[in-house]
Amino acid sequence: MNYPVWFVPTFGGGLLIALVAIVHVFVSHFAVGGGLYLVMAERKAIKEKSQAIMDFVKKHTKFFMLLTMVFGGLTGVAIWFVISLIHPAATSLLIHTFVFGWAAEWVFFLVEIVALFVYFYAFGKMDDRTHQTIGWIYFGAAWMSLFLINGIIDFMLTPGTWISNSNFWSGFFNPTFWPSLFFRSFMSFMLAGCYGFLTATFLKDEAARHRMIRYSGVWALVSLILSVPAGWWYISVLPDKARSLVGGASPTIARATTVGAFSLAALAGLLITLILLNPKARIRSLIVIVMIAAMGYMGAFEWTREAARRPYVINEVMYSNGILKKEVERINQEGFLKNAKWVQHKEITEANRLEAGRELFLHQCFACHSVSGFNNDIVSRTKNMSYGAMRKYLATIHEKRYFMPPFVGNESELKALAAYLTAGLHKKPLADDGGAVGDRGTVLYEENCAACHSAESIKPKMKGWELAKIRAALDKLPALNPAMPDYNAPAPDKDAVAGYLFSLNNPGTDSSVKDQGATLYEENCAACHSLDQIKPKMAGWPKKKIRSALDKLSALNPAMPDYSGTAVEKDFLSDYLAKYTGGAQ
Repeated sequence: MNYPVWFVPTFGGGLLIALVAIVHVFVSHFAVGGGLYLVMAERKAIKEKSQAIMDFVKKHTKFFMLLTMVFGGLTGVAIWFVISLIHPAATSLLIHTFVFGWAAEWVFFLVEIVALFVYFYAFGKMDDRTHQTIGWIYFGAAWMSLFLINGIIDFMLTPGTWISNSNFWSGFFNPTFWPSLFFRSFMSFMLAGCYGFLTATFLKDEAARHRMIRYSGVWALVSLILSVPAGWWYISVLPDKARSLVGGASPTIARATTVGAFSLAALAGLLITLILLNPKARIRSLIVIVMIAAMGYMGAFEWTREAARRPYVINEVMYSNGILKKEVERINQEGFLKNAKWVQHKEITEANRLEAGRELFLHQCFACHSVSGFNNDIVSRTKNMSYGAMRKYLATIHEKRYFMPPFVGNESELKALAAYLTAGLHKKPLADDGGAVGDRGTVLYEENCAACHSAESIKPKMKGWELAKIRAALDKLPALNPAMPDYNAPAPDKDAVAGYLFSLNNPGTDSSVKDQGATLYEENCAACHSLDQIKPKMAGWPKKKIRSALDKLSALNPAMPDYSGTAVEKDFLSDYLAKYTGGAQ
C-alpha cells in the first residue's frame, strides 16, 4: 500500500521468493553442516593416517568454498533484491526490528569466508592442530549465522510477545526459536552427510571409498533420526491456526507434507539399506536418489514453514499483501485506494472501475497470485465465478478460507475488484445477482466452491453418487478432505448445492428446487400446517398469489408470524407449494 508493485505477471511474487529462498536455504545449510563434516572427516583422516581420505576432504573443501562463498553469496544478495521488490513493507519492518541482528550475521559471514579460505589454502601447510582450529572457526561462524537468521525467520512465523512489547529479544527468542534451531542444525548435518555419501562413491581407493560411504551414511542417518523429534517439537509449539494449516487445512501444505513424508521414508529406508548392504551393492544411482530424497525432505519443510504463516507474511502482524492487521478497520472505513500511495485512481467511477479493480488486484492479491502464470494463477482460479458470486466470495473470503487475507477496502472497491476478476479477466457480464433466482444451487456453488473446484473437475469425481450421499457429504467436508473448510450454511442452501451437484451427472433433474422448497416448508410451516390440511385451502391459487402471501402472512392470519426468509427462499417455497397444491405457474 505504501510501496509500488513490481509486476511480473507470469511468475508472481510468491514463486520468485520461494525459488530464490529455497535455493539459498539449501546452500546455507550445506555451509553449516559441511563445516562440521569437514572438520570431523579431517580428524578421521589424521587418526587413520589416510591420505586418500585427506584428499577427499580437501576436494570437499573446494566444493564448499565455491558453493557457499560464491553461489551462496549471489543467492543471498538475490534474496534481498527479490524480497525488497516483492515485499518492501515486510522487509522494512524486519530491518527496523532486527538491524543489529542482521549486522551481527554479516560479521559472522565475513569470519566464515575468511576462515574457509584459510582452511582450504592452508591444507598441508599448517600443523594439524592449527588447521583443525581454523576448521572449527569456520563451522562456528557458519552456525552462528544460522543462529541469528533462525531468530529472524521464525519471528515471521511466531512473533510471540513482540506483538505487545515490540522488544528485540522477545521477537528474536520467539516461541519457535529453539525447536527450529535444533531442527535446522540436524537438517544441515544430514544434508552434508548425504552429499559426502554421494561424493565418496567417486573415490578411487576402494577401501577409503567404502569407509567414507559408511561414515557419511551413518552421519546422515543419525542426523535424520534426530531431526524427527526436533521437527515434532517445532510443530507442537506452532499457534493453533498455523498447526491446523500444517495438519491439512491448506492444500498447498498438504501437498508439501506429502512430499516431505515420502522423502523422509525413502531417505531413511535407503540409508539403512545401503549402510547394511554389501559394499558392492552401493551403486551410485541409488545414492543419487538418497541425495534427491534429502533435498525433498528439506524443501518440503521450507515450503511448509513459508505457507504456515498464511494469510500473514508476519504472523498476526502483517498480511501477505503488506497490509498491517491493526490498520484493516480504519482502511475499511476510509477506503483502500484513498490510503494507497502508488495508485492512479483514488476514487472509483463507472468509467475507471476495471482499472481501479486492477490496481486493487495488484496491491491485495498479486503478492501470492500470478496472472496466467505458474503459481496460484488467478485466471484459472476465477474462471468459474460470476460477478455476483465473486462479490460475495470476496466479502467473506477470509472466513471461508483462513489462509486468504481479508479484502480490505470499502464496498465500491470490493465491487471494482470483483469486476476486474470477472469482467476484466474473463469478459463476463457485470450483473449484480444474475442467476440468483431459479438457479440458486449454481449461484451458491460459484460463491462457495468454484474458486477451488470447477464443475468440470468435480463432475467425474461424483459420478454415481446419489443425491442423499452428496447432501450428507456437504455436512462433513473436512472429513472428505482436511484441506476443505466446513460449509457453514443453512440446510436449504446445502440442499440447493447438493441438487446442483447431482444435476451435473443427471441433467434434467429438478431436485434442487424440489428439495429446497420441501425443506423450507418442513422447517417453517409443517409444525402448524400439514400438507393435507393446507392443500384444500390453497387449491387453485396461482404461484404469484402464494408468493405474495408469503410476504404478509400476519395479514392473512394474525396468529401466523411473518416469514423472515430471503426472497430466494420465498421463491423456492412458493414453487413447492404451487406444485403440491396444483396452482398455476
